[in-house]
Amino acid sequence: MQIEGKQLIGNENSAKSGMSFFAKNPKDNANLDVEFNEASKAEIDAAVNLAQKAFEIYKGKSASEKADFLDRIAEEILALGDTLIERCMLETALPEGRLVGERGRTVNQLKAFAKVLRDGTWLDARIDTALPDRQPLPKPDIRQMHIPLGPVGIFGASNFPLAFSVAGGDTASALAAGCPVIVKGHPAHPGTSELVGKAIIVAAKATGMPEGVFSLVQGTTTDVGMAMVNHPLIKAIGFTGSFRGGKALFDAAVKRPEPIPVYAEMGSSNPVFLLPGAVKERGEAIATGLAGSVTLGVGQFCTNPGVVIGLANEETEVLITKTGEKMAEIDAGNMLTEGIRKAFDAGISKLKNEASVSTIGEGKKGETYNSAQGQILKTDVKSLLANPDLAEEVFGPSSIVFSADNKEEIIEAARQLKGHLTATIQGTEADLEEYKELISILQEKAGRVLFNGFPTGVEVCDSMVHGGPFPSTTDSRTTSVGTAAIKRFARPVCFQSFPNAFLPDELKNENPLKIWRLVNGELSKETI
Repeated sequence: MQIEGKQLIGNENSAKSGMSFFAKNPKDNANLDVEFNEASKAEIDAAVNLAQKAFEIYKGKSASEKADFLDRIAEEILALGDTLIERCMLETALPEGRLVGERGRTVNQLKAFAKVLRDGTWLDARIDTALPDRQPLPKPDIRQMHIPLGPVGIFGASNFPLAFSVAGGDTASALAAGCPVIVKGHPAHPGTSELVGKAIIVAAKATGMPEGVFSLVQGTTTDVGMAMVNHPLIKAIGFTGSFRGGKALFDAAVKRPEPIPVYAEMGSSNPVFLLPGAVKERGEAIATGLAGSVTLGVGQFCTNPGVVIGLANEETEVLITKTGEKMAEIDAGNMLTEGIRKAFDAGISKLKNEASVSTIGEGKKGETYNSAQGQILKTDVKSLLANPDLAEEVFGPSSIVFSADNKEEIIEAARQLKGHLTATIQGTEADLEEYKELISILQEKAGRVLFNGFPTGVEVCDSMVHGGPFPSTTDSRTTSVGTAAIKRFARPVCFQSFPNAFLPDELKNENPLKIWRLVNGELSKETI
């Protein structure tokens, strides 16, 4: 499949703005071969209007038809074969093994939502039958289910060019909900985005989906994204990226004449708490795991553990020293873009300029343009309480350790935390008993609380929560990973006193879809 550098507006390839840009090789910052066209406002308008027309048809497609579409997208992505992986390697400098694994995750996400559609439970169908003889007033027949919002705008992420990008979790969940999607591809990997976008369109044609159910627009300016957010026909936004970018989209969306939800995942420093029992029992193993987790993917995961908090005692000092030694053995990695690398360098420099902060260990130096050394820094909890900015995310392979004089300082540090995607406790069961208050606090501070292990790596499953309180996301009630993500792009509607023949199949007496429904307070698949 050839890369053309054009917008994918439904079935049309478009290049009308006259403005262009190039993807860059992260290893040397040189332009890659294909020139990409910057989307114009007219092209974005055309994509959204086409999506609205598609919505009128797509929302009426059966669950099995939409599931077949998602399954076919997965097949078409796999059919791209080495072409996709090789292009993605050029644009991201990520290793082949990582990208093959990420492609697998992308495919599995699509298949997981196809399964959710066929099951039907996500609709949360509820039926309360009429009680015409109830006194003093009759009870009407009321039935509820979820329906799609409408056209959705999705922003591809830089750090996961497949799993959080054009056919990533946001797109998969929105299409599953019944919403046409317009993706704004990330400018760091436009060729990868175009290949996947074309695969989705092939799948749409093959499964009889309406033109406009998917479009891809590209560009480097904020104008492209803002034109999508501000379009009156867009009903929701999905975003993974920086706090500044996500907050700007959120602010624009709530100022619209019709405000819309923005589901922005904006990063996190994912605190790890080292409790004394675990430190004593598994100190070296924790040090090895921590250094590996901090540098996994060159620290460019939103669940990278950037903050560590533990007691200032001999065992913890040994663990921290060991972590620094392990870090010194780790090769420098290549960051995804010049902008990410410069922001990382600036963040580390700012921390090291703090009088209370010392360097415990540095990774090996690299020689490529965007290479980054791993960093383990250290200060104390008193400094953190006086200057909470010390715990702000530095996106990249670094972590800062805060030493506490006592248990009370650890608890106070936890109370002062902002919202995070994850929070981890390294402990024993005896530690958990002693630090019960910490468990309660961390539930209020994070979307996922881990016991032992490390937060890098997000399992795609029904129970996963990849979200958290602000500022990690703009809406802590949702997740961007796992099958519950579908609910972001749907809303409940109820039908009162409707004739059975005119109800959606999901709510009819005979339950033709054989789905689980809450009928008069009891789960059932039976007819009424």
